[in-house]
Amino acid sequence: VQLVESGGGLVQPGGSLRLSCAASGSIFSIYAMGWYRQAPGKQRELVAAITSGGRTNYVDSVKGRFTISRDNAKNTVYLQMNSLKPEDTAVYYCNAGQGSGSYYAGDYWGQGTQVTVSS
Repeated sequence: VQLVESGGGLVQPGGSLRLSCAASGSIFSIYAMGWYRQAPGKQRELVAAITSGGRTNYVDSVKGRFTISRDNAKNTVYLQMNSLKPEDTAVYYCNAGQGSGSYYAGDYWGQGTQVTVSS
């Protein structure tokens, strides 16, 4: 499966962005999908995930601010990010993994999209 992220950019603190990850090359609905981010000098971390069954989970730092969703008809997973903070600045990546009840990361990654939160 091939993954292409879009929707990143520069936004002021408190602003919003919606990231998209379009998949091709396989049956999208069978994959569990995850959004990761990596800030300079830090390890890549899982931000949010959605299983093939629609179950979601979030890292504590984004709960209540970020929402992950998927549209299987469009082969796309989204990350709606609200109330953005400077510490959300990172390159965001999507991952195609597996799992209907829980998310397990797979080997498929997009190229990443930069999100910068700054005034």
